[in-house]
Amino acid sequence: MAAESTMLPLGTPLPDFTLPDADGALHGPSDHPDAPGVLVAFVCNHCPYVKHVAPELGRLAKGWIDRGLAVIAVNPNDATAYPEDAPELMPGFAVANGWTFPYLYDEAQDVARTYQAACTPDFFLFDGDHQLAYRGRFDASRPGSATPLTGEDLATAVDAVLSGDPVPTPQLPSIGCSIKWK
Repeated sequence: MAAESTMLPLGTPLPDFTLPDADGALHGPSDHPDAPGVLVAFVCNHCPYVKHVAPELGRLAKGWIDRGLAVIAVNPNDATAYPEDAPELMPGFAVANGWTFPYLYDEAQDVARTYQAACTPDFFLFDGDHQLAYRGRFDASRPGSATPLTGEDLATAVDAVLSGDPVPTPQLPSIGCSIKWK
């Protein structure tokens, strides 16, 4: 079922967290104290909206990481009810989509609640001062639509953050599968 992001208020301080990847290694925003920006993306393996953007997210993120942006993906879904989202399947999904950033599992769903994440994908971009500068959609494309997948909305925001400029408005909510809460 499609849901929209809740649009956490701009200027919200970066909520820190530590979560494991599928191998048990812990990662979080505090691993990148000097990054000029931090992107936290709530994603999963099974959602058609995530599957739609995943390859382009991987391609764009490589360039952003090269420019210093910290990128962290978080899977908040209940893997018991949605076995495709199980942690052991996450590395294969990441590799298949060219993700070179940490893909973490939020088993307790506390991080998703803290961020007020509502759907997958849901993007939260923080500036170098760790203040929320962008939250919302990847772009206007949707699965099955004729609109090309570009990542334009998120890419414009990332470019602004990495240049130290204000992120353009309006910011439109992400649309995707609702988070599968326990």
